[in-house]
Amino acid sequence: MLISDKKHSMVNKGVIRMPAFLVEEALDGITVQHFLRRHCQVSARLLAKLKRTENGMTVNGQPIRSIDILHGGDVIELIFPQDNADIQPVCLPLDIIYEDDALLAVNKPPFQPVHPVHEHRTDTLANAVMYYRQNRGETYTFRAVNRLDKDTSGLVLIAKSSYAHTFLAQHTQKRYIALCEGELQGSGTIDTPIRRQEGSIIRRETGEEGRPSVTHYTVLQTAFGHTLLSVWLETGRTHQIRTHFASIGHPLAGDDLYGGHRTIFRRQCLHCAALTFVHPLTRETIRLQCAPEDWLFQFTHGSEMELRQCFTSDFFEG
Repeated sequence: MLISDKKHSMVNKGVIRMPAFLVEEALDGITVQHFLRRHCQVSARLLAKLKRTENGMTVNGQPIRSIDILHGGDVIELIFPQDNADIQPVCLPLDIIYEDDALLAVNKPPFQPVHPVHEHRTDTLANAVMYYRQNRGETYTFRAVNRLDKDTSGLVLIAKSSYAHTFLAQHTQKRYIALCEGELQGSGTIDTPIRRQEGSIIRRETGEEGRPSVTHYTVLQTAFGHTLLSVWLETGRTHQIRTHFASIGHPLAGDDLYGGHRTIFRRQCLHCAALTFVHPLTRETIRLQCAPEDWLFQFTHGSEMELRQCFTSDFFEG
């Protein structure tokens, strides 16, 4: 059981100190390694790093080994070393939605890559985050829990340690808001494998030889020959939402790579609007949300009432 004590959750002098874990009586006799792996979601890689860290694992204030035995009532504490980053810090706008010692959540603008690539070395979200953390005297590596295409906007969750990244990757749910061409009704599921299109390194397509891919959606509004959707995924394939809606004859508005038109919208109308996750330190459930500022504003003609209606309970159902 995790002891929720904020004084234990801090970043300082190149290390991250976690809240303490209380060993329950029912687990009396368990080894440190088994306790951390099975009950604290510590990966094998991170456990190895803890072993190499001075006082990385202590029980009741005393250093311990991974093979040592724990008893009911023991309090185990962990200190994770922070990693150095090799991404160039660049002063760029950063829209921070939430931050604490374990994670950072930002609203990524459209047309910005998440990670540096050959043609985008200094204009990415990673560059902006590295500049921000450098100014705060922190040294965590950029670890995005979820990734978005360059032209897709929305929430990106960034873990400040490898432990937080491993934990959040298993305890985070994403919800997208999208606008497709044509009119759909009700709700539905698209369960079609996705594969890379032959002859292209970017475009995907549906096909039996592809990887299993499942997309769920609920219709929020229909207007002007378009449908506003709440979308959530069982799988996380490259371009999954874009590929799936194109495959049923309803490409995303503005997504010219998959058959959408840019006569009204200048980019694909897709935005990661909500993240719900279990906090890696406190084990609290946190929900964050934000709306796209461009295409949704166009679709609702700037009506604040209609914007609010997009995020009623229907958006989160399913």
